Amino acid sequence: MSSASRSAQAQKAKATERMHYVQGYVPVSYAAAHSSLSRASTWVGMALLLSALAGIGTMIFAAGSATVGSQEHWVTYMWIGAVMTVIMLVGGAYGIIHGRREFHRYARETGRSQ
Repeated sequence: MSSASRSAQAQKAKATERMHYVQGYVPVSYAAAHSSLSRASTWVGMALLLSALAGIGTMIFAAGSATVGSQEHWVTYMWIGAVMTVIMLVGGAYGIIHGRREFHRYARETGRSQ
């Protein structure tokens, strides 16, 4: 037997030794009762965080307009972008924190870390 096949068998043995699941446990985090992925507020929060990029883009547009003088009311665009960004970031952070509350409670009760 070659040394490569022995080392491959040794690695395979180590991997199977680590996989000890409780009888009946299905290792799928989406199906778990404490899963954050099945909460709508988590997904809405993530969408709001992603949507905050629109506000950042509006501020970049306003800054560009100020440098070339193409928009008379560039300050208004800057404020709109800033307000939009802050609202979406705060709302998104709240949605994610709210959606993960069951997981955090589960982690506290079982002593598991993230």
